[in-house]
Amino acid sequence: MKKMFLTSSFADVADLFLKFTGGKCAGKTATFIPTASLVEEVRFYVSAGKEALEKLGVMVDKLEISTASKDEIERKLQKNDYIYITGGNTFFLLQELKRTGADKAIIEQINSGKMYIGESAGSIVVSRDIEYVKDMDDFTAAPNVGSFSSLGLVDFYPVPHHANFPFKESVESIISSYKEKIDLCPISNTQAIIVNDNKFEVWPDEA
Repeated sequence: MKKMFLTSSFADVADLFLKFTGGKCAGKTATFIPTASLVEEVRFYVSAGKEALEKLGVMVDKLEISTASKDEIERKLQKNDYIYITGGNTFFLLQELKRTGADKAIIEQINSGKMYIGESAGSIVVSRDIEYVKDMDDFTAAPNVGSFSSLGLVDFYPVPHHANFPFKESVESIISSYKEKIDLCPISNTQAIIVNDNKFEVWPDEA
């Protein structure tokens, strides 16, 4: 059964994650993947997310997939309880997931029931195709990404940072351009998308 916790800003919804896990996350381990942030100037959310996990009692095991060996990627993804992918540039993230084969390993783990935590880019990349976030992220950061087809783990399309600075205008542009074409699911920094198998809901359900 697929279990996913998709966010805009994990540090702002850590209490919801505690609720989602039934208060049973202390002592668990998370494969923490900050790769999306490598091409960004602003990266405070990486340490904020790491600290939020640690405050919940989760042990963080960093995995930089852009430089890790295939064996290290597979070993860490298999041995830890959670997979956590931070925010940053979604196109660069997808490029590196595909290049290293981490995309297939992550899909396999999630489909086998491993808990997945996504933050911003980490939430977007589980959709079927990430072309819809071109107004939010610079796709030229990933010249070798090939197609924009992504992990395909959910049928909807997360739109993080809804109504939040500095993404308010880019989010509104995405919604305006794609609301009639694909099933968008906008969430603010204080909301999370909860996925249980093929069903999903937004916590809390008001903006």
